[in-house]
Amino acid sequence: LDKYSETSDLKEAQELMKKGTDFGLLSEAGLPCIADPGNIMVKWAHKNGIKVVPVNGPSSIILSLISSGFNGQQFAFHGYLPIDKDERKNKIRQLEKQVQETGYSQIFMETPYRNQRLLEDLCKFLSPQTALCIAADINNPEKEFIKTLPIKEWQKEKIDLHKIPAIFVLGQ
Repeated sequence: LDKYSETSDLKEAQELMKKGTDFGLLSEAGLPCIADPGNIMVKWAHKNGIKVVPVNGPSSIILSLISSGFNGQQFAFHGYLPIDKDERKNKIRQLEKQVQETGYSQIFMETPYRNQRLLEDLCKFLSPQTALCIAADINNPEKEFIKTLPIKEWQKEKIDLHKIPAIFVLGQ
């Protein structure tokens, strides 16, 4: 499945499920339906009375949160931030304000080829004291990078996130 998938694209799998065939929904990385279009199939299964059984595995989103040192009791996942410069700037500032006003951790992500630009934007638009966790390559023990620092420290760091899967968490 991808973001362009429609219910009509899934007819063969749906017919098999109607006949009682077990069906598994896998995600390229993470969990189906979390920043992933798997919800199309799951929604269809519920509407058609087909039993849905989640099988959990590692989720970079949750692993990032629990590795951040931030509030794990109250948090929000925002998926991908806007690409448009002004919209992105506004969203980044809105997320920072939510952390300050509510204490909720704010989790978001970007496509790997835009991660470096996102880090630059975060360093540019967030207050120096705002805390940011970057969890990169989190499901690769050999390359895993998880670090929480205030923005003023990230501005001094020299890291290359280009084409590396990463999750970003703002918190207190």
